[in-house]
Amino acid sequence: MKKIYFAICAFAVLILSSCGTDFVTAVHNSAEPQEEYYIDESRIMYSLVAAYDPLKWFDYFSGYAPLNMTSDIMADDIYCGGSNEGDQPSLSHAHLYKIHSKELPSNIWTVCYSGVNRSCHVIENVDKVPGLSDEKKQRYVAEAIVLKAFYYTQLWKFWGNIPYYDQNLTAPYYTEQFKADQVYERIVTNLETVFEMNVLPMKATPGTEGRVTKAMAYMLYAEAVMYQNDATRYDKALEYMDEIIASAQYSLVADFASIWEESGEWGSESIWEINYISEGAARSWGSPISTGGAVYPMLSGVPGAPEASGYKGGWGFGPVAQSAWDMYAEDDIRRDGGILNFYYEFPDLTLGEERWQYTGLFLKKYVARMNGNHGQIADADMNYGNNQRIYRYAETLLNAAELGVLTGKDRSQHLAAVRARANCKDTGTTQLDILEERHKEFVGEGKRYWDLIRTGQAETVLTAANHEWREIDWTPGKKYWPLPQSECDKDPNLVQNNYN
Repeated sequence: MKKIYFAICAFAVLILSSCGTDFVTAVHNSAEPQEEYYIDESRIMYSLVAAYDPLKWFDYFSGYAPLNMTSDIMADDIYCGGSNEGDQPSLSHAHLYKIHSKELPSNIWTVCYSGVNRSCHVIENVDKVPGLSDEKKQRYVAEAIVLKAFYYTQLWKFWGNIPYYDQNLTAPYYTEQFKADQVYERIVTNLETVFEMNVLPMKATPGTEGRVTKAMAYMLYAEAVMYQNDATRYDKALEYMDEIIASAQYSLVADFASIWEESGEWGSESIWEINYISEGAARSWGSPISTGGAVYPMLSGVPGAPEASGYKGGWGFGPVAQSAWDMYAEDDIRRDGGILNFYYEFPDLTLGEERWQYTGLFLKKYVARMNGNHGQIADADMNYGNNQRIYRYAETLLNAAELGVLTGKDRSQHLAAVRARANCKDTGTTQLDILEERHKEFVGEGKRYWDLIRTGQAETVLTAANHEWREIDWTPGKKYWPLPQSECDKDPNLVQNNYN
C-alpha cells in the first residue's frame, strides 16, 4: 500500500512511497523576508507539510511519550515496564499517579504547540500565494484547522486548562489560559467550520495517505464530543458516523492480526495513521525529528527475543497485563492478533533477563519485528516503519453503536459487525457492553484510559487494590496533569492545575 510521508526540515520536503522514492527539495534562504516567501503554491504546501511533521515526534522528542502508550499506562491494560521504575521516570510517575510539574511527559506539550504554531502559519499565509484558487485555499485551510484541532485535543485531554490561541502570537508570546470547557468549545466549533466548508475528501486518494480527510475530522469530532459528554452534539456526531459508514469507502479487515503488519498499513479499515517509514530513514538520537521511522516498536520490544521468534530484542516498555489477556474468550481473534504471549506462542524458546513489571505479554500490534527497520540509514532503533494507527473503522462502528444508545437511535448492528469479525459471542447492547467491546478491540491503542474517565468508571476501576503495582488510587483530581513547571516559570499568569 502506498503512503505519502510528510516531513519537513528547513523547508525541505521528502516524499516517500513503499513502491519507490521521489525527492522534491526546496531550500529556503533564511535571509529571504517571510512576506516575500509565499511566491507560489509549492511554498504553502511546504508550510502544510511542516504542520504535519510534529505528528511523528510524539514517540520521541527529547523523551519518550508515544500517545498510545502514555495514555494506556495510566489505565489498567498496559504497565510502564523498562529496566526499573527509574528508567524513564516521567512515564513511571504517570503510570503510578505520582507526576508533578517538574517530572511528567512534557514533550507532548512541546510537540502539540509546535503543531499548533505551524498550523496557524498555513492559515495566516495562504492568502499571500498569488494565483491560488479559492478551492485550493480552502483545502489548505481546512487541513490546517483540523490538524490544529488534533493537537489541541491532546493538550485538552492531558492538561485541560491550557493557553489557547487561533492566531500565532507575537512578543512577549503570552496568551489567555482557557478553562477546559472553553478549549473543548473552540475545538468542536473549529471542526464544524471545516465541515461547512465541505472541501475534504471522505478518504485519501492513493499516494496521499496521511493527509487529513473528512472521515478523520469526523472521528476527531466524535472523540471530543463523547469525551466531553456533550449531549447537545450527540445527534450530530452520530450523523457523521453514519455518513462514514454509508460512504462504503471503509470496511473491517477480516484478519485482525494483519492490520498491524507493514502490509496492513492503510488497509480498508484505516481511517487515519501517522506515517513512519524505514527505507532511507535518517532519524537518529542526535537528530530525533529527522525524516524516518518510529522508536516505539523498540521501546515496547521483547527483551532478549531470539531471532527464531521473528521478533527483535527490545527494551520491554509497555508490557501487557495478564488481566488484559484473560478478558478474551480463547477463540476471540483479537487476543492472539493483538497480544504476544511469548511462551504460549513459543514454548521451546527462552528470553533474556526479565525487566520491570515483566508479564511475558507484549503488545503484538507494535512490537519490533525482525527486519522491521529495513533500509534505514541512521540509528536502527529509531527507524522502524510501523505506522501509528489513530482511527480505525472499527471505532467508527462502535462510536455509532454507543451514540445510538445515547440518542435512542438503534445502531446495534454495527456492534454486531465488530463482534462478528472478532468471533466474539457477547450479546449485550448497553453502553457498558459497548465500552467492554471497545476495551477488547483497542488494547494498546490509547483509548482505554479516556473511556474510563468519560464514563465515570475511572475512580472505581483504577484503584491500587485492582493493580499489581500502584499504591495510589486514581481520583478526579488526577484528571488533568500539572502544567510543565518550565511553562509556569515563563508566564507567571498561568494558573497551575492541582493534581491530587
